[in-house]
Amino acid sequence: MFSEYIEAALERAVYKNIDDEEPIFVSVPELPGAWASGKTVEEARKELISVIEGWIALRLRMGRSIPSIGGHTIIASIELMKVIE
Repeated sequence: MFSEYIEAALERAVYKNIDDEEPIFVSVPELPGAWASGKTVEEARKELISVIEGWIALRLRMGRSIPSIGGHTIIASIELMKVIE
């Protein structure tokens, strides 16, 4: 579920060259605040994967919704479960 979501997000990633020591900037417009940079496209892409994973974890922890991307959705229940009986 997470890997398919991340792959869909990567397919929508927008890459830009910037004037910086890490000249490759990449972001996912559907995921506010999810961006990364790197010295190469591959380095920026790897960093973006890590950023998206953290972005998802933070949204889940905060109880915030995660937007659907390319038909992929992550839904977390906040219903309490009894773990020990």
